[in-house]
Amino acid sequence: MTPDDATLVVGATGTTGSRTAAQLIGAGRHVKAASRHASAVPGAEPVRFDWYDPASHVEALDGVDRVYLVPPVGDPGPASVMLPFLQQARAAGVHRAVLLSSSAIPEGGPAVGAVHQALPGLFDEWAVLRPSWFMQNFTGTHVHARSIREHGSILTATGSGRVGFVDADDIAAVATRTLIDDPAPNADLILTGPEALSYDDIATIVTEVTGQPVAHHHLTYDQFRDRLTAQVSPEFAAMLAGLDRAIAEGAEDRTTDAVQRLTGRPPRSFREVAEREMARQ
Repeated sequence: MTPDDATLVVGATGTTGSRTAAQLIGAGRHVKAASRHASAVPGAEPVRFDWYDPASHVEALDGVDRVYLVPPVGDPGPASVMLPFLQQARAAGVHRAVLLSSSAIPEGGPAVGAVHQALPGLFDEWAVLRPSWFMQNFTGTHVHARSIREHGSILTATGSGRVGFVDADDIAAVATRTLIDDPAPNADLILTGPEALSYDDIATIVTEVTGQPVAHHHLTYDQFRDRLTAQVSPEFAAMLAGLDRAIAEGAEDRTTDAVQRLTGRPPRSFREVAEREMARQ
């Protein structure tokens, strides 16, 4: 990396993209903040970027030597737009790519799993970040957060299954290190918080932090899928409900040391994040 090289942050106004851009800027890096409307990000160079508009990709890649990739939201087959872009990026001189995926999606799996599988063949320097569910789902604009604020409830089909919820700031801290540090990880990194919690545990902590009663309501897979179908396509609703069912069966009941290893500090607990962010509401 030279002083003139830029890091392209795709999704720079989103949950992890905005935090990653801010941390890169804080580290003295030149950041091109990519979003559909070229929105201003303090300290970054704004650039318009739309996954579905190849004409926007040329300017976005100009002068860039590494990229942080947030897949297009809600696209069940993002490889069809992401892989041509990544091939173009490599041809344009990008040599490091860091992909945001999910702990629920393995290499070669559905959705962004196909991009994960292709990434090592496209770039010599790479990392795939596979965070567990975001703690900010309960503190930001996610449906769970809105339900907590408006109804004092969380509705899932997760049963008593536990999740290693992770702070979006910790995800961004890992993203920053994987973009800056040498050598590149060239690894698949599952990111979690310090403990696995059930949604009942989350409701209890939010109640204690805010002083407002919050309850976790247990739905069946069918009930949860049908609720989601009113908001998204039936196929996407079935996939999301299936993720809850996987949690109920123990698929996310784990923690890792990846945040500690990559950042040199322990990941933040959900109680810490709730106290930091829910006090502002």
